[in-house]
Amino acid sequence: MAVYVIGTLDTKGNEADFLRRTLDDLGMTTRLVDAGCLGQSTISSDVSSENVFAAAGTSRDQIRSEGDRGSAVTHAAAGVANLISQAFAAGEVDGVIGLGGSAGTSIATAAMRSLPIGIPKVMISTMASGQVRPYVGDKDIAMFNSIVDIAGINRISRVIIQQAARAMAGMVRFREADVAQQEDKPIVAATMFGVTTPCVEHARSLLEEAGFEVLVFHATGNGGQAMESLIADGLIAGVLDITTTELADELVGGVLSAGPNRLTAAGRAGIPQVISVGATDMVNFGPVDSIPDRFRSRLLHVHNPTVTLMRTTPEENRNIGAEIGRKAQTATGPTILMLPLKGVSAIDRDGQPFYDPSAQNALFDAIRETRGDVELVEMDSHINDEEFAERAAKFLIDILKPQ
Repeated sequence: MAVYVIGTLDTKGNEADFLRRTLDDLGMTTRLVDAGCLGQSTISSDVSSENVFAAAGTSRDQIRSEGDRGSAVTHAAAGVANLISQAFAAGEVDGVIGLGGSAGTSIATAAMRSLPIGIPKVMISTMASGQVRPYVGDKDIAMFNSIVDIAGINRISRVIIQQAARAMAGMVRFREADVAQQEDKPIVAATMFGVTTPCVEHARSLLEEAGFEVLVFHATGNGGQAMESLIADGLIAGVLDITTTELADELVGGVLSAGPNRLTAAGRAGIPQVISVGATDMVNFGPVDSIPDRFRSRLLHVHNPTVTLMRTTPEENRNIGAEIGRKAQTATGPTILMLPLKGVSAIDRDGQPFYDPSAQNALFDAIRETRGDVELVEMDSHINDEEFAERAAKFLIDILKPQ
């Protein structure tokens, strides 16, 4: 077992070597991975750049002959991710730490994202104070702002690298004890938004009473991606997917999309899932002045100063419903679709600003038409009514308990 240290040794060799030596001094076993290619390095590594590019299906000489930095970074990221994944499968990875600018961050975090949640991951980066979602994705990567460029060991970089190394050493040392203390309850994943909170909270309490540990994911794009990732990692026993609003953002163009693979992992894994249509009446944007011009004339609702909601149209709801139905019918495990006929969110009920029976009917009809043989349960309830939450929870409990 070792902490893997990833750096482009042709440009950040001295800094990566200092990081490795700091970890060694802290009692860590380390393996230094050279992800550089276009220049020469004087620092010896445990995993050479030749190995990295071979793992990406090419060679360092080929990459050098092309002289394309973008291609080099892409192949290095793929190669490092493949090597780290293989090392993890062989039980050789205690944690992964990297350092770099935009290219080094792209390479090292690709390897980190290939690992399950819970494996220590630390990235020292010049990009850490900006938009880090492309690097972090849906994984538990700790981003350390390098403050200065990673160009030499000085009074700033020395402190940052040492602190990051200590963080990694601490995570590695205490991880084994934390894992031993975890409860061995089956895990249910649930999706929630502010406008579906009463439903999910009530269902969660019932699932916990039945002996399940419930992980609630905020359906803000990254939340849905994180849930899909955990399902793919095999950590989830069942899914209460009440809030599928991220599909609306993906199909219409909002800011909280979880990508095209949302609502697919449970079906592929064959685990039980109860799916509903929570908050599909809305698409999410930032402040009002950030809404694209093509949507300015639509029905808008200011949720708070930083979030503006846009009501989905009947046509958009047809598309969302068809997407839910198509994805549900490809599931290989027990799947139930639930429709709350009196409204899909706190602001989609009689008297509320997004109440629109024509849009609701378009959503429900599309699901009815595309679900195939998937069991469909329609209730004359609002999604936040207790009876809806209770029935959803009971469905999942009844499927999971015999298993």
